Amino acid sequence: MSFPLERPRRLRATERLRAMVRETSVSPPHLIYPLFVTPGEGVRREIASLPGCFHLSVEEAAREAEEVERLGIGGVILFGLPSAKDAKGSEGYDDQGVVQQAVRAIRRACRELVVFTDVCLCEYTSHGHCGVVDKGEVQNDATLELLARMAVSHAKAGAHVVAPSDMMDGRVGAIREALDDEGLEAVPILSYAAKYASAFYGPFREAADSAPQFGDRRGYQMDPANVREAMREVRLDVDEGADMVMVKPALPYLDVIRAVAETSDRPVAAYNVSGEYAMVKAAAAKGWVDEDRMMREILTSIRRAGADVILTYHAKDFARKAG
Repeated sequence: MSFPLERPRRLRATERLRAMVRETSVSPPHLIYPLFVTPGEGVRREIASLPGCFHLSVEEAAREAEEVERLGIGGVILFGLPSAKDAKGSEGYDDQGVVQQAVRAIRRACRELVVFTDVCLCEYTSHGHCGVVDKGEVQNDATLELLARMAVSHAKAGAHVVAPSDMMDGRVGAIREALDDEGLEAVPILSYAAKYASAFYGPFREAADSAPQFGDRRGYQMDPANVREAMREVRLDVDEGADMVMVKPALPYLDVIRAVAETSDRPVAAYNVSGEYAMVKAAAAKGWVDEDRMMREILTSIRRAGADVILTYHAKDFARKAG
């Protein structure tokens, strides 16, 4: 009777041994937790399609951020729901806007937590698109000035990192120039460099009240079939001054994360988006899956693909178990 000469199972015999030779690790500092900030006081309202996530008033967002910091999570990213919307999303770049207020409150409450802000108009516009609309079309160049104003407003409020997610051409360069002109050259830009027109954003659009009122976003977000185009988008954003680049969503685009990580000299972020999270929560609620194991496997796969940082709604659950 012959026996195998190679026995990989030898290194799988115990948990300590498996941990010792594990190739990929995930820890709370690798994670960024999204927060949805809304006007009002004392607001902590669970989002139906994102169980465990909430609409938070400014002071509640600060309390949430304190918990996130205690859990050892690396940062939060803020999304705002304005008190009123208009065609140009003016509350998005109002220095007294809800995100700007939340940035200041979180900076007062937290000493080490990194505060990222999403820079996009979709949450603030009456039409729900990510830029200025004229005759039914999103106007690229007219949008850049407003995005730059928003980024500067966030940075002046105290945001550590600004993260443009709009997918307008040239927006990273416009934001970098505006920040530098205001003496904010030390503020990094995390660009949503390869953001796909995905079906996985549904719960987020409920959470941020940001669904387009007509048409869709396929004219500016990327075609899910394309990888080479993603590499071009990353290259352009880096050339314009992006300090970090993001792939969004994560799970259907692990190959894109890998391609970006292998070719870019910038840190790579990936967004484990709302639909990916909601599917896990829904299946777990039915008793169909082991939520904890699935969460860990998902986050590990994103890190294994090459992401240095993961934006994820699982961050608090993961950190509690990791602790």
